[in-house]
Amino acid sequence: MAALTPEMWMALVILLAAYGLIFTELIHRAYAALMGAVAMVMVGGWAGFYSQEAALGSVDGNTMLLLMAMMMLVAMLRPTGAFEYLGIRLAKLAAGDPRRLLVYLCAAVSLLSMFLDNVTTVIIFAPLTVLVTRMLNLNPAPFLIAEAMMSNIGGAATLVGDPPNIMIGSAGGIDFVRFLVHMGPVILPVWLVTLALMLFLFRRELRPVDVAAVVDLDEKKAINNPHALKRIVAVMLGVVLLFFVHHTLHWYPAFVSLIGLAVALVWLRPDPEMLMNKVEWTVLLFFAALFVMVGGVDASGLLDLVGSLLASYAREPGHLLATAILLMWVAAILSAVIDNIPFTVTMIPIVAALEQQGVNVTPLWWALALGVGLGGNGTHIGATANVICVAEAERVGLPEARISPSRWLKTGLPVMLASLSVASVVLALFFPAFS
Repeated sequence: MAALTPEMWMALVILLAAYGLIFTELIHRAYAALMGAVAMVMVGGWAGFYSQEAALGSVDGNTMLLLMAMMMLVAMLRPTGAFEYLGIRLAKLAAGDPRRLLVYLCAAVSLLSMFLDNVTTVIIFAPLTVLVTRMLNLNPAPFLIAEAMMSNIGGAATLVGDPPNIMIGSAGGIDFVRFLVHMGPVILPVWLVTLALMLFLFRRELRPVDVAAVVDLDEKKAINNPHALKRIVAVMLGVVLLFFVHHTLHWYPAFVSLIGLAVALVWLRPDPEMLMNKVEWTVLLFFAALFVMVGGVDASGLLDLVGSLLASYAREPGHLLATAILLMWVAAILSAVIDNIPFTVTMIPIVAALEQQGVNVTPLWWALALGVGLGGNGTHIGATANVICVAEAERVGLPEARISPSRWLKTGLPVMLASLSVASVVLALFFPAFS
């Protein structure tokens, strides 16, 4: 077994120290991540495994620009009253049953995340969720946690639902239909089990409420600027349509969102100061710093070591099923604590090299996609959607609405373990179909 090099130990210690600060909340997660990023670049530069140029290159510009552009588009939608309209409609539809509301929101988020980037879906739904739960005098935290997790699960089902899926599909020559046909039958039971588990875990916070005050509200009166609403909705629908075909146009999702933002800025002419104040800059700073830290871990060779150990096991005769399940669990655990994109980028050439050695790697592609898709639910920083929902909960300003790392873990770990167990059973029972 290969040993950890000094460079790997340095990167691992810095990552664990930063994560210790993030999970204990001794300081704000953005500051903790920034300290970790600075330490990683300094130590990496001194040890010769990570440079400033490499650190800048590790920041995922597509994710950063997508987040910023969609935050601005949603900020322009907020003042029109659209969220209030949808909130009243949802509250009436739920008829005072928070469990029904949770199911409706989870179903909508999951379906949209299958065809849009799950980050975009959560950016749109998170403020709506806060609004409707406050109308019903409910704690928004359980609903936001559920939405983030279901968006991650829904996004794992399709080729375009999550960025790693696009990478895996490109490397494995997997098209949209084939991806959905293989991942859909796994994700459906995972979705059902996860929903049932969350209804159980949140049972004390999902008690029926009195909706008499909401029923008397007229949702049509909530729209206070129909002229601006029509324009911003038209722009966002255009962005959504482009998200469906962006891969065929060879456009990044961020570029699509920037096109929509440019059109909206010219068409609506919002106040620049107001718009900039609505952007969650702490979220963007956190992700940029996290990318730099994980880039240092990748540059140290630690992820390559994990991948090579899995590859050596896969070469053993009769180990393919066990390797697929092991890969899925390792990918999930790592995706819960680091960004799933660097691990996916690391594993793709390793899996492709196994194919050159005569190993049937088809099951490994599905296992990798399942692992990076489901593992993000484990922690509050395991997926971009999670961080967005945590930040939205902080905006509410109520102590009971705040989603702490420990609060997320109480739901996230059981959900991750349950979903991976279900996926493992499905893979084991129907392994020939995935080969």
